[in-house]
Amino acid sequence: MVRDAPDLLAVWVAPGTECVRPALADGSPVHQEPLATRYTKPRITVRDRWSGTGVLKLARPGEPWSVWLFWDRGWRFKNWYVNLEEPLHRWSGGVDSEDHFLDIAVYPDRSWEWRDEDEFAQAQLAGLLDAGQAERIRAAGQAATRVIGTWGRPFSENWESWRPDPRWRNPALPHDWDRTAVLPAPLRDAHPVPQQPRAS
Repeated sequence: MVRDAPDLLAVWVAPGTECVRPALADGSPVHQEPLATRYTKPRITVRDRWSGTGVLKLARPGEPWSVWLFWDRGWRFKNWYVNLEEPLHRWSGGVDSEDHFLDIAVYPDRSWEWRDEDEFAQAQLAGLLDAGQAERIRAAGQAATRVIGTWGRPFSENWESWRPDPRWRNPALPHDWDRTAVLPAPLRDAHPVPQQPRAS
C-alpha cells in the first residue's frame, strides 16, 4: 500500500506479486482466445503472479476510472493508462471494482489514444453491456480525456518520479481470496452486469 487517504488510494503491484486473473475454463489465458468468443466462453479465476516491471495504480473515490503508471526496466517512465471501471467499492474483504473494457493510453508528451475499442465493441455484442451502459462508459472516457487535456490530477502530481521502498516485501494473497463481495443492495441492483475482468 502506497497511500490510503480519503482522496486517493495508491497501490504498488511489484513484479512477482501474487494475484488472481481470469482464465478460460480449460485454464488457457483469456487474451489468447479470439475476440469473437472471448466473452462467451466459460471462465474461472486462477492464482498467478504479476509479470513485467510492476505497476502503480491510483484511484480516487467516485471516479469511474483508475490511472496506472508503467515503467520500462531501469525506471524509464513508459506511460499512464486510464482504466475505465466502476468506482472502487470498499467492503470487509478489500476493494472491488468492475472493468469497463475501454481504456486510454497517455504518453509522456501528453498525447493520448483510445485503447481496446475492439473489446469494448465485442462486450456490447456479447450482451455484457447494454446501450445505456456503453454510453455512460464512453462519457466517462470523454471526461477522463478532459482531465488529460488540462493535465489535472494525477498527471500533474509527478507520480512518475515515485519509487517503492526497497525494503518492501510482496504481500501474499489472503487465505479466503476467492470469497465473493456482498455489495449493498442499491449498488448491486444498479450494476447487474456480471464482472468480466480482463487480462492485459
